Amino acid sequence: MSSDRRGRLCARTVAIPDPGPLEAYLPTGTATAFLRRGDGVIGLGSLHRIEVQTPAQADAAWQEFVAELEHDTELPGLFGTGPLAFGAFTFDPDNTAATSVLVVPEVLIGRRKGTSWMTCVGFDQVPDALPIPQPAPMPHGPVTWRDGSMAPQDWSKLVSEAVEAIRSHEVDKVVLARDVVARAAEPIDARSLVLFLTAEYPTTWTYLVDGMVGATPEMLVRREGGLATSRVLAGTIRRHGVAPEDAALLADALSSSSKDLREHEFAVASVAEALAPFCSGMNVPDAPYVLELPNVLHLATDITGVALPGSTSLALASALHPSAAVCGTPTPVARRLIARIEGMDRGRYAGPVGWIDAEGNGEWAIALRGGQLDPVDPHEIRLFAGGGIVVDSDPVAELAETRAKFLPMKAAVGG
Repeated sequence: MSSDRRGRLCARTVAIPDPGPLEAYLPTGTATAFLRRGDGVIGLGSLHRIEVQTPAQADAAWQEFVAELEHDTELPGLFGTGPLAFGAFTFDPDNTAATSVLVVPEVLIGRRKGTSWMTCVGFDQVPDALPIPQPAPMPHGPVTWRDGSMAPQDWSKLVSEAVEAIRSHEVDKVVLARDVVARAAEPIDARSLVLFLTAEYPTTWTYLVDGMVGATPEMLVRREGGLATSRVLAGTIRRHGVAPEDAALLADALSSSSKDLREHEFAVASVAEALAPFCSGMNVPDAPYVLELPNVLHLATDITGVALPGSTSLALASALHPSAAVCGTPTPVARRLIARIEGMDRGRYAGPVGWIDAEGNGEWAIALRGGQLDPVDPHEIRLFAGGGIVVDSDPVAELAETRAKFLPMKAAVGG
């Protein structure tokens, strides 16, 4: 099919029969994904790539791109259809050593609430046939592990240092992260990680953008039409190895933990304050609920509001990031403390990851429970985990919490 004006960039969205598991169509080359409970969207190939430093810069570049784009659709108004850009952003936009990126796929395949579609973006001719499922990823063989930026015992000392900063009233809360590195005998195919994570952690958002891959439980912001939603997670307890019948006891312990409730309160206030200028009619629940995942339990709060006109999902993400859940309180002070003592470059870990459509709707999660494939050496992947440190944090418990948070990606990588 060709566009009315030859040479004009165009997109066509068509309804398709249910294609089955979307992750089965991911190619070995450039691929993107954002999936949960079997729904979501994947991208094949890269028509356009935008490298920026901040979500706000990406928002402006994307709006300029779609202004020149014609779109014909059989499914008007369905959330997630049409031309999309997938993005992964650095935790610290002032870090010029790491890059944030938007990728515009050539072909998108999606499913939501029982409706499936395909969008093709290109010049003049766009294909009509659904791509075929791809062969299974090749195994990457045995995996060896090594410490990342520092040894675990040294990281525990950082927790003690952060607690002292809190006791001296330098900061109320700070989130500290650490990393580990896996090296495989053969190149690691990101698709194998996506296949594992979508199967084992279906209630999280599995993401893949430019080698950043993981399964996050935290939605930074979702904008669908006029409604903006943010899920705040802060306050964690391990459940790995705990019998299902004992999960209720853990949930009660988490709900009554003054340390975790304090940490959660800081995070909720951070998000509500950042969203307020962009929304009206906000709803901030008085108390959190417990979100159960296979490896941990989290205190969770879902904040909603009516997005003001012109507030795109990327604009909202830009306003919200970084929140207290991944940085600390007060946020500027916590960011400076992280830069001073953490001893590593987070890169895109704990930054926004997700997608935006031509109308500014989209979903931006926080890139947690994930890792970055080495862009030079495909045998290696760097995994990240962190925890919120408050005045009564215990270094031994905080280290154990990071170990629990590493479990999903360690299991996906193997070894």
